[in-house]
Amino acid sequence: MGFIPQIEIDLLKGKLSTDLSALGKIYKSKKKKHQSMSVDHSLVDDFITKGWEVEKTLATKTVIKKDKTHSRQFEDDIWCQFYELGYRNLNYDETFCLPFSSDVSDKKQIDIIAIDKETVFLVECKSSEKLKKAPSYKDIFESLGLRLDGFRKVIEQAFGKGLKVKYIFATRNLRLDIEDADFARLSKTGSFYYNDNTYDYINSLIKNYKGASRYQFLGLLFKNEIINLEKIEIPAVEGEMGGRKYYMFSIEPGLLLKMGYVLHRTKANEAEFPTYQRLLVPSRLPVITKYINGGGYFPNAIILNFSPKKHAISFEPSSRTISSISRFGTLKIPNAYGIAYVIDGQHRLYGYADSDYKDSNTIPVVAFNDLSTIEQLEIFMDINQNQKAVSPSLRLDLEEDLFWDSDRADSRLKALRSSIIKGLTNSQSGSLFNKISVGEDSYLLTFKPFYNALTSSGLLPSAKGNKYTEGTTIASIYNVNNHNHNDEMIRSKTKIVQFITLCYDFVEEKYSEIFERPNYFILSNRGSFAYIALLGSLNSFVTEKGLVNYNTSSKDRFTEIEKYLKALLDYIKIIPKEEEKNQLSLLGSTADTKWLRFFQTIVNSHFPDYEPAELVLWKEMHDEQLQDEGRKYGVTIEKHMKRIVLEKIQYLYKEDWELEINSIKRECLKRAEEENEKNYKDGLKKKNVQWTEMFNINDYKWIIEKYWTKVPEIDAEKAGFKTFEHDFAINAGFGFHSKPEKLKWISFFNSYRNLWAHEGTKEKRLNRDEVQFLEMIHSHFENKSTKKLT
Repeated sequence: MGFIPQIEIDLLKGKLSTDLSALGKIYKSKKKKHQSMSVDHSLVDDFITKGWEVEKTLATKTVIKKDKTHSRQFEDDIWCQFYELGYRNLNYDETFCLPFSSDVSDKKQIDIIAIDKETVFLVECKSSEKLKKAPSYKDIFESLGLRLDGFRKVIEQAFGKGLKVKYIFATRNLRLDIEDADFARLSKTGSFYYNDNTYDYINSLIKNYKGASRYQFLGLLFKNEIINLEKIEIPAVEGEMGGRKYYMFSIEPGLLLKMGYVLHRTKANEAEFPTYQRLLVPSRLPVITKYINGGGYFPNAIILNFSPKKHAISFEPSSRTISSISRFGTLKIPNAYGIAYVIDGQHRLYGYADSDYKDSNTIPVVAFNDLSTIEQLEIFMDINQNQKAVSPSLRLDLEEDLFWDSDRADSRLKALRSSIIKGLTNSQSGSLFNKISVGEDSYLLTFKPFYNALTSSGLLPSAKGNKYTEGTTIASIYNVNNHNHNDEMIRSKTKIVQFITLCYDFVEEKYSEIFERPNYFILSNRGSFAYIALLGSLNSFVTEKGLVNYNTSSKDRFTEIEKYLKALLDYIKIIPKEEEKNQLSLLGSTADTKWLRFFQTIVNSHFPDYEPAELVLWKEMHDEQLQDEGRKYGVTIEKHMKRIVLEKIQYLYKEDWELEINSIKRECLKRAEEENEKNYKDGLKKKNVQWTEMFNINDYKWIIEKYWTKVPEIDAEKAGFKTFEHDFAINAGFGFHSKPEKLKWISFFNSYRNLWAHEGTKEKRLNRDEVQFLEMIHSHFENKSTKKLT
């Protein structure tokens, strides 16, 4: 006979959902900062007086919304965390009540319940709108132990034996003293206190670890708790170093993920201080997982420390060789959460979490036992400080050896670029001999600018997998039709090294004062990128003119571009001091591209027929007259939008128009206050900024979309009223069938607006096509009849 009647169990399960579609919709709703519901149109005004506002109007209903209370928001935030952690058996509303005795009237409302095949979490939430000291929870915690016993019996009856049940007391903006008697009562029950620090930490785990976050989460909440009573027995070797015993073994990542725990330096782990780990780099996890799924592996060991606080490991030796103090045996590891601290290798370990080989691969481990956190920190620092990481230069250097014989074109091109750069610096007859840092060797120039320049120069094609990118093979010195890849790579490498060397030799021999000046326009990292990229651009130019092809000798290729290089170097030789100073002072990631455009502009000024597309675009974006023209159109368009939108919404809703768009008004009021505050702090003359001055393009778009075909209740034609659709539907070449197509121009306009509104902080500016687009939109509003409504 069950602990409670089966009908109660059925009712209980009915309050949970495992429907993936339904849970997804609930998740989206709970992620929002407001709650929504549909009501009859006639009831809208009553709800508005109670703080609700219109979200959207449907044919038969109006969807209204209202900001959630802080307590509701907190419960929804915790629910969403469990959803993001992968739980797919959750309560769908706040009416879940769990019996805790055979008397079914003895029930306790549970804010969140999350269940999977192994665990059940029962969450009670308490929050405050403002940070304050927590009230006494003596009554709750004193009876918690008895209630938990009843909860476990009900859960076992409903969902089966063996599930680990954890009660979570979660708070937001409440300071609960961990030294207080209340906290002691909570801890005594084996429950977990989930405060603001815990919430933030779990959010960080979800953001950085994605699906793998669940293991660290379980380690945090069930630390040192037994998963099951069967110990894990693994063949191992016991050794000794630094006065410490250690064990070497291999284990399935799926087992280690549950036992493992990373001591992140976060307040959520403050009981473990000093902690030492940083959160892993999220972009690396999917790359590692993909590498593993592709058959990749990591031969280096994960470094662990077993914590024997509650459950100690044991080693049963079976033999010892005469020639070594090491001995072979069986390592017995308690099957418990969070007992193995990961000192080094968290990326490798968590990369297995979502892999296909989590349970079928084994990974090497070196494990210590009962190291203090100080000792763990020392090992961590030794690994990260004393073991020199592979430098980016060395990785690029290794690409030649790693990928030369690859069956992928893109990988072979990596190898070829690496090989060309080494050919340039290794050629004792060339002017770049021992001037480029390769691997661990350090010279005047670094590897990366040459690599980046070769990637974008067009001297080599681009490829993805085995498919060459269309258009990149035309001027390439690499013959993509030669299927003897090794021969073609050697041939093209020789020709490109010869060509680039000739171009640098020309500077050294004819313009020694430029060449010998370090950190100048040629022998500098910025200059390296700009000069080689220019060589590629000039090679494309003479190829398009039919003067060279991939079979042309390096000497003849150089001859065809020599006059262009001469024009560049002649100008640099006499460059005005102010211009020289401005160019040399350029800093940041875009400086190398700016130097390339500077080089191209000089050549173009002497040879107007040399005008690559990227230079044309750059000139347009630096044409102040063109920028002023675009800005003028943009400002006028925005004025039209504001006038028409406000005029129509005011006409449609008369004295209630502000309430109708109250959500926008609130945001505009906030912006106005911030603007007033900024003006005050900047010492500007006091000006009372009105909220209607603070609309942005997205505000207009929201209103236009929402009231797209809305007409007044009176005769619209008699009033001369035209719908929002009439004035704002513009055929801008994106289609003209649906509302989104007719309004697509607003998104483009908004992005262009950012170019002139923030031009002081943006590298990109308007080009001619974008200005013509603005002119077309401007003409639409100038020509459209928009007389004032009466």
